Amino acid sequence: MIDYETYCKIKDAHDNHGLTAGQIARRLHPTRRSLRRWLRAYARRGLAALARKPLPGRPPRLTKRRRRALVQCLLKGAGHYGFATDLWTSPRVAQLIARRYGVTYHVDAILRLLAGLGFSRSEAAVSGQGAG
Repeated sequence: MIDYETYCKIKDAHDNHGLTAGQIARRLHPTRRSLRRWLRAYARRGLAALARKPLPGRPPRLTKRRRRALVQCLLKGAGHYGFATDLWTSPRVAQLIARRYGVTYHVDAILRLLAGLGFSRSEAAVSGQGAG
């Protein structure tokens, strides 16, 4: 949910400065609803209630280490991996990942993966440069 430091700021603004949830939300940028939920949770269960929860959903297919290694591969250019040109396309990146890591990605997911690695669409597609 929130960290202790944020909670302290909220609590101080509310208790010592008499600010409303709306005023605090405008200063610290959570929604009023979230702010009220955090205060209620703390009052009921203490700091443990404010601890960040693991994000739901499927774990990443590539570990952080493999994603870093993939960046290095992409920077070498597609030609380095046997493609006719250095041009990286989504299907080529998907093939590289499947060959090197045994993990399959749909070509439509490759653009999201590349964006998460710091590449822009044109950087990855045109020159094999990026993320750096």
